[in-house]
Amino acid sequence: MVDESAVPGGRRLRADARRNRELVVAAARTAFAEDGLAISFDEIARRVGVGVGTVYRHFPTREALFEAVLLDRVRQFVADAVALADADDPGRAFLGFVTAVIDQLALNQALCEALEASAGVGFETAPTVERDFLDAVGTLLRRAQQAGAIRSDLDVVDVRDILVACATAQRRASRRGGTSRLVAVVCEGMTSAEDARS
Repeated sequence: MVDESAVPGGRRLRADARRNRELVVAAARTAFAEDGLAISFDEIARRVGVGVGTVYRHFPTREALFEAVLLDRVRQFVADAVALADADDPGRAFLGFVTAVIDQLALNQALCEALEASAGVGFETAPTVERDFLDAVGTLLRRAQQAGAIRSDLDVVDVRDILVACATAQRRASRRGGTSRLVAVVCEGMTSAEDARS
């Protein structure tokens, strides 16, 4: 979690500066979720009602703002995956995790873009977070595969791509006022043939 009362270097902010920083983070969180990583600092400043210089004073780069806003969400995904690593039913744990992450990603365009790793900003700012995410998801996947619950030909990069694709489909469906059946179809498709026959 980011300490919103301090800035890099550890110095504490004045109360008004701290309030402005918190407002910028809150506005950026909403803007990133709605519009993705391409949102401009000008737009974030407009939403907060401050000058763009205030945004840059707290976050001199897009990467710094991204890190403050989104990486805590990815770290929570990692913690959730680690907590499920020793579940009694590895297949159910894996599919439950996949579904929960898709639901969260569907609400946050910037997280989708970061996981997709096709945006100009993303895990490049914190490569250990991406590695931790892939390692934690990989552990869940391997346990589910070893239990015979999930297809053995999937790898963790496939799973990351599935998460992003399904979340994108859910976002599109919700814009049309519907829901996507893709998550259920994909989860069924990831289930191993042996498991499906039992």
